[in-house]
Amino acid sequence: MTTLTPQSDASTGDDPTGFTALESEVRSYSRAWPVVFDRAVGATVYAEDGTEYLDFFAGAGSLNYGHNNPILKKVLLDFLADDRMVHTLDMFTTARREFLQTFRTTILEPRGLDHKVVFPGPGGANSVEAALKLARKVTGRESVINFTNAFHGMTLGALSVTGNSMKRGGAGIPLVHATPMPYDDYFNGDVDDFQYFQRMLEDGGSGLNEPAAVIVETVQGEGGINAARAEWLRGLAELCKAHGILLILDDIQMGCGRTGGFFSFEEAGIVPDIICLSKSISGYGMPMALTLVRPELDVWEPGEHNGTFRGFAPAFATASEAIRTYWSDDTLEKEIKAKGLIVESHFNSVVSRHPDHELMAKGRGLARGLQLPDGELAGRVTQYAFEHGLLVETSGPDGEVVKLLPPLTITEDELRRGLAILDEAFDTVLGS
Repeated sequence: MTTLTPQSDASTGDDPTGFTALESEVRSYSRAWPVVFDRAVGATVYAEDGTEYLDFFAGAGSLNYGHNNPILKKVLLDFLADDRMVHTLDMFTTARREFLQTFRTTILEPRGLDHKVVFPGPGGANSVEAALKLARKVTGRESVINFTNAFHGMTLGALSVTGNSMKRGGAGIPLVHATPMPYDDYFNGDVDDFQYFQRMLEDGGSGLNEPAAVIVETVQGEGGINAARAEWLRGLAELCKAHGILLILDDIQMGCGRTGGFFSFEEAGIVPDIICLSKSISGYGMPMALTLVRPELDVWEPGEHNGTFRGFAPAFATASEAIRTYWSDDTLEKEIKAKGLIVESHFNSVVSRHPDHELMAKGRGLARGLQLPDGELAGRVTQYAFEHGLLVETSGPDGEVVKLLPPLTITEDELRRGLAILDEAFDTVLGS
């Protein structure tokens, strides 16, 4: 047996947590928050020494209903106590049937959607890979259009339609068969960036291969909380339809209520051909992903796309309960929008207090961001917040956006307490 001596962590100067001797350098969040967490309830997480932190991160959007939600926890504990099947691949089970029926009657049918459900694997990248593969199978084309600053996952297919150069560089091979186009307002209003895509499609001399699909986020989370206008999304949907291009909507981080409605595209009134869901779909932070496809696109051969952990039944059980509890009416949707306006008001106040720093408030619902001039300033803000009991991350191509994804169930008091910490952080870093 080889004995490993703890190595220094470049981010902390030592190894106070006892993890870095064994864990890979690929770690990221633990560098920004170098404490050992132990417990979590609602919007509060606790370090092993008892220190409390308000959570404006929510598992990167995987915990929309908070940590250890008591309603969902009871369902999970009862499920396990009754010796229900846990690992099921794609076998028929009672938990699977309950989820499919609940999802259809409470989510799909009220929104006029008739999509079929694919269980592609346990995570968001699995959902994206299935969507890309199916779009190419249906159309017989290879090329996919993605957008600047997009993020769709870390597997090779998902990376090919992701914009971040650092993440793309980790692939180690050429990432092909994808063409980036400018996202809404990429040129800050100086150029009508949507017309650029349209011109490329319609010009026989553009060199653009006929695309199988377009993949898009309504709000780019990792890209910097860039929110597309509803009219831009409608124009994109119309352009896809006119050219026989499938529209893939990546709702992995922005779905399940993050922007208000269950799906982030509801406000735009569009119907994507394929929808990717993961993160908060299980309701409890357990691995689960869906790829929703219009019925006429469901041309898979049996087993043509699969995965060992595509049928994690405890996640079906908590997902069903989360949908029943939070989406049987519009109560949560209204609360999300109201809380989002509170954040927007706070961020607008920060912008007005610091006119010399070219700040910008961004986002929709409870996906909010405040863009600073550079990543160094944003990092100092999030570090101050952590030191004062708030977990919040950065996003954007240079980490220049302070990004808020609190649990949707956070109380108004908790939300305002966290925003007060952020106000102090911004004023301290930028100068009162």
